[in-house]
Amino acid sequence: MNFEHLLAPRTQLMGVNAIREILKVVAQPGMVSLAGGIPAPQSFPMEILRELTTIVQEKYGSGAFQYDATEGFGPLREALVDHLAVKGVQTTAQEILIASGSQGVLDAMGKILIGKGDRVAVEAPTYVGALQAFTPYEPQYVQMATDEDGLIPEALEAVLQAAPVKFIYLAPTFQNPTGRTLPLARRQQVAKIIQQYNTLLVEDDPYSDLRYTGEAVPPIKQFAPEHVVYVSTLSKTFAPGLRIGFCVAPALIHQWLVIVKQGVDLHTSTYNQALAAEYVGGGYLQRHLPNIIKLYKPKQQAMLQALDRHLPEGFTWSQPEGGMFIWVEGPAQLDLEPVYWQAIERKVAFVPGKFFYINRGDGLATMRLNFTMSDEATIDKAVGVIGELLTQAIGEKVL
Repeated sequence: MNFEHLLAPRTQLMGVNAIREILKVVAQPGMVSLAGGIPAPQSFPMEILRELTTIVQEKYGSGAFQYDATEGFGPLREALVDHLAVKGVQTTAQEILIASGSQGVLDAMGKILIGKGDRVAVEAPTYVGALQAFTPYEPQYVQMATDEDGLIPEALEAVLQAAPVKFIYLAPTFQNPTGRTLPLARRQQVAKIIQQYNTLLVEDDPYSDLRYTGEAVPPIKQFAPEHVVYVSTLSKTFAPGLRIGFCVAPALIHQWLVIVKQGVDLHTSTYNQALAAEYVGGGYLQRHLPNIIKLYKPKQQAMLQALDRHLPEGFTWSQPEGGMFIWVEGPAQLDLEPVYWQAIERKVAFVPGKFFYINRGDGLATMRLNFTMSDEATIDKAVGVIGELLTQAIGEKVL
């Protein structure tokens, strides 16, 4: 039977996640991946998990395996209050909603807010997973300009002056894909703008705990609490397979996010939430985080040094103080997707930057590099391969 006629029109707007498809290629034997934003398995707190398993079963018994509240497991929501306070988000357990990964929050935001043709403002470039979550609800994307410090506040204000938007999507700390962090002064300026224009901001913050140098910057939520939906996750600091995300939203938005979640999955895994509650509330996260930083910091430094050694003249790259990504920009006339396929033939993978833009033809000369999954020597060798291919590509372009 042909089922094509049964599909809803919105499926025509859905596509596979380009990055996830790239990762299928990366899975080939012998491939060195500088592509996916995947935590290193060595970062997972395996010994702690064994201890937490015993604690959870003894403390919560069969309750850890039962249906639970859609809003989230009570002890986890309580533990996250202090966790968020350290970041600069003042909230209560009742205001926190647990989700099956932060991706679940992004999809729910699209479902409750976006109608066909509604304007949604995003950075250029932006997180491709957010685009995949929002697109089925048929928004009209509006692109906001960025520079080496992230979103340019004047670009945001120009968008809001032109016409209202349903919401702004922004990842201000160690952004995916660029690794850039919005400075404090710009955060305050953005907060002032969204309050002035009475606009909602979705602040996606999955990476801020992964800081290797410099001082932490408070979230925009701190400066405009009633205008920001703050979204985060434990995927980068606990284990991504547990799928623990969370958000703090204004009351009406929170209410509708709960209603949507009731129809999607009833609630996030109770057992996984119980593990997370003990991990955060028992101080294990605070003790384990330095181990993750110790693992990733030299990898990032190795990549930055390799870029200095191997990339030809005409290329620039971000200098993040943390996170999982480095963003490379080349001469405007280059298209780096062919370079990507050449790199794959030599068993090295990266992500062409064009996938992070909403406008076809943008970002052709850019790439995203990830350093968390390889050791320092492998990173240097892989960047060396990319450098050779880029030198060749420039030479062919000149000729």
